[in-house]
Amino acid sequence: MTTETQIHVGLDGVVAAATRLSSVDGKAGELIIAGFPLEDFAAKATFEETLYLLWHAALPDAEQLAELRAALAEQRALAPITLAVIQAAAERQADVMDVLRMATSTLVAATDRQAALLLVAQMPSIVAAYWRTLKGEALVAPRPDLDHAANYLWMLSGAEPAAAQVRALETYLNTVVDHGLNASTFTARVIISTESDLVSAIVGAIGALKGPLHGGAPGPALDMVFEIGSADRAEAVLREKLDRGERLMGFGHRVYKVRDPRAEVLAQAAQELFATAGDRSLYELVTHVERTAVALLAERKPGRNLQTNVEFYTALLLHGLGLPTELFTPTFTISRVGGWIAHAFEQQEVGRIIRPQSVYTGVKNRVWEDVSERSAASVA
Repeated sequence: MTTETQIHVGLDGVVAAATRLSSVDGKAGELIIAGFPLEDFAAKATFEETLYLLWHAALPDAEQLAELRAALAEQRALAPITLAVIQAAAERQADVMDVLRMATSTLVAATDRQAALLLVAQMPSIVAAYWRTLKGEALVAPRPDLDHAANYLWMLSGAEPAAAQVRALETYLNTVVDHGLNASTFTARVIISTESDLVSAIVGAIGALKGPLHGGAPGPALDMVFEIGSADRAEAVLREKLDRGERLMGFGHRVYKVRDPRAEVLAQAAQELFATAGDRSLYELVTHVERTAVALLAERKPGRNLQTNVEFYTALLLHGLGLPTELFTPTFTISRVGGWIAHAFEQQEVGRIIRPQSVYTGVKNRVWEDVSERSAASVA
């Protein structure tokens, strides 16, 4: 390999895998999940149905769906070692994503297929247990009669969620479950390609997702709305931010050159949720801020076509469900783990280690000197 070799920084434009799991078309604003356009199934499917679809390439019948629900319910209780990690982390006021990474590493299963169920089942339990421990509240045990999304809300609050809340959360979980070969998904595939175990692959993926350039910042998107406060302030505040060169949180995406299809689905889910619960005036303010921001971005950055991304309505929807901003990315993880696992299974079928090359750009033919002979210049 020579220095003339083309380097794809960040692997941009490099196709590293073939997948049946999701198709992302940034120009058309299209996201397909296992054959289904996102907008056709996200608001209809349960999360368990989406899991089965990703893991088996088919929708489950009634018996298969019941079996998956029962299998997840059996795995939700946390082991003593996991609870010990959660308690120790709470004493140190650790970041929730750090705790999710540490606690996930305590999970043990005999096979990767068993680990898949354990990982999906316990991630909501870990997040809820840590959050309540951090707040000095008693843990809420999972209920076998509640499905995945409902159990998460139940374990967080101790109150049985309304049907509209469950539907909103399920729509969110379905919407963000997979999204092409992103950084965390690629991390999971790299680790599993070494024939490491599934838990290790998922722990690595959590580490990748924690990074703000990947996991996103839905919390700041909502903070911006709260800073604006009222519709009559929207244009002035947003213009000031653009004048200072600030990014408008929740707008623009590396892949999508039109409105993020996930934002479209979550906007509809938020409209339905806020029609029956939550602060309707907040919903109306958010939609006004969105219209104003898109218009100003078109004015200030013509040709860039900076549109609403998934972060913007994620923030509104999860806030409407009563989740604090600290739990936005962990809740994203609770969904995305299903996609990571599906990719790991797919990579195992490939059976080849992922091993890209690099171009050396350092000096050559340096002469070794004993430490007693080294000058400041030679060390430098």
